[in-house]
Amino acid sequence: MTPSPILLTSPDDILGAVPYLLGFHPAESLVVIAFSGRGARGELRVTTRWDLPAGPGAFDRLVPLLRRERVTHTIVAGFGAGTLVTPAVEEVLRLLRDAGIEVIEALRADEARYWSYVCPRVECCPPEGRRYDPVAGRVAARATVDGLVALPGREELRRSVRPVAGPARKAMREATELAASGVRSRLTGMAVPDEFPGLFVSEGLARVRAAVGTSVAGGRLTDREAASIGLDLAVIRIRDEAWTLICDETENAHIALWGDLTRRLEPRFVPPVASLLAAASWRHGDCALAAMAVERALAEDPTYSMANLLAEGLRQLVSPTVLRDRMPTPRELATTMGPPRMSWLHPLLTLLDPPTPHPP
Repeated sequence: MTPSPILLTSPDDILGAVPYLLGFHPAESLVVIAFSGRGARGELRVTTRWDLPAGPGAFDRLVPLLRRERVTHTIVAGFGAGTLVTPAVEEVLRLLRDAGIEVIEALRADEARYWSYVCPRVECCPPEGRRYDPVAGRVAARATVDGLVALPGREELRRSVRPVAGPARKAMREATELAASGVRSRLTGMAVPDEFPGLFVSEGLARVRAAVGTSVAGGRLTDREAASIGLDLAVIRIRDEAWTLICDETENAHIALWGDLTRRLEPRFVPPVASLLAAASWRHGDCALAAMAVERALAEDPTYSMANLLAEGLRQLVSPTVLRDRMPTPRELATTMGPPRMSWLHPLLTLLDPPTPHPP
């Protein structure tokens, strides 16, 4: 479903839109919404958020990001008490004005009231603030019709990437052991073991493409299919092809697929799928979900290179267009990496056996 465009022509519209731009209702936060073009009909280029209070130099990379995105005008919104929000808003307003980037509105919202930093008229922006409805306004109603969701807070967004528990975890553990046993049996039973990497990679690439197709069609992988994909993506060649498959038409399907597997897979197989979730979310403009996915990947493996690469990009406020403009095609990836070899499977082989639990 393609969301209907909504013009942000009033403070109520702006404050109603922010949770859907971020994916959650912010608290103690500063948000900058940036556009290119003219007026309220300009094209939305980027939305970025900081926790408050912000540390020294927290906003230093904002202007370079907006210049890269050819931003012409912005909206600034702070959420929380005035003593927390106002210093941050004033710093950002100074940076934007010094850079010649127009600020069409700057707001502070707290406990269902808002104040404007740019409107001097008491009749519309009284000192006590104006009331607004953060959940039932015009923009929220339209977003709900369009199928968009804003979680109650950042902690709820973090929970969206946490592992499943109970019977679902037990079922995935059993499916993973079956998939791992199958790989071990095939490897030890092959008359010509050197042929195994080529077979595994070609089959894994086919499984990944089929999984994306299932998600595009609105389906969900079985536990056995999910476990097999988890094993496949431990091989960097297969993971990287999954990364190249993310495109404008399939972004939402990738977010759904990798988000589901981030929650379902056994922890040792999570870093690749959580990193793919981060890549798809960041490409889609959802930096909040991307950051949570990176956090989950690095919690399982702090050395995982793709997650660290994405984490650095998010910290540096690198434009997500980098992920559109610099990704190779699958054919280019195959040419660069060459034919499969056994060394590609070493990361997988180290994961086939579950970790031995430490004694209590």
